[in-house]
Amino acid sequence: MKKVCVITGGGSGMGLAAAKYMPKDKIIIVSGRTMSKLEGAVKELEEAGYEAFAHTCDTSDRESVKALAEYAASLGEITNVINAAGLSPAMADPEKLLRVNALGTVYVNKEFSARMNEGSVIVDVSSNSAYVLPKFMINKKTYALAETNEDLFLKKSLKLCRLPKDEYNKSGFAYALSKNFVVWYAQHCAFGYGLKGIRVCSLSPGLIATDMGNKEANAGGDMLQYTAENRMGTPEELGYAIATVADERNGYLAGVDILVDGGATNGKNFH
Repeated sequence: MKKVCVITGGGSGMGLAAAKYMPKDKIIIVSGRTMSKLEGAVKELEEAGYEAFAHTCDTSDRESVKALAEYAASLGEITNVINAAGLSPAMADPEKLLRVNALGTVYVNKEFSARMNEGSVIVDVSSNSAYVLPKFMINKKTYALAETNEDLFLKKSLKLCRLPKDEYNKSGFAYALSKNFVVWYAQHCAFGYGLKGIRVCSLSPGLIATDMGNKEANAGGDMLQYTAENRMGTPEELGYAIATVADERNGYLAGVDILVDGGATNGKNFH
């Protein structure tokens, strides 16, 4: 049976870059919301020698995620899931950000882990924005509601997101909250799925020169002064990091967040 790697948000950016660093003996499935973009990604992968397929998926819709997982399982054994789908503050309002970034992670981890075997890997892509919120604003009891009561999870989270005055900062707060949730949820799943032999961790990029990253460059550009090299990261750099974390040979890397932000988060301590 062939091994299958699924990459949500795989039509471009760091998701597509990660696909190009995966072993060529795997079937690569790239998913996203726009089929034309996915078809372009498949063409690139095929030209590079991969067996690749496209499948549309809206990660904020659990049935859509379930359909993607079933499709992947029909092609072979799912060994690697890279959940790189996500929206940034410039792309959506707070509720949409929470539905895609936070609840979407729940759906991906739940639906795929039910179809994965021992030795498989899930990598949830977060952001270094996960580290900017004051600890008193992070309520793990609210996070836990994402699995048991989605409506209450959204209600409590959106109440916090109304604290900033302007709309962009409301979305920025929701983004940071949703990405902090991703870090927590990946750790939660690591210990929930570990006894089945499914390894889970998260990876948090900084500001990356992708279409999404460039949209946030004006608002988030001030973080670049804290990086060790005073620059944005490249999709290729992040793709390699993600693919390395998702590699089955990294078998003891679980329950942690890998911070790949050029030093920006820790750089504040040196300025």
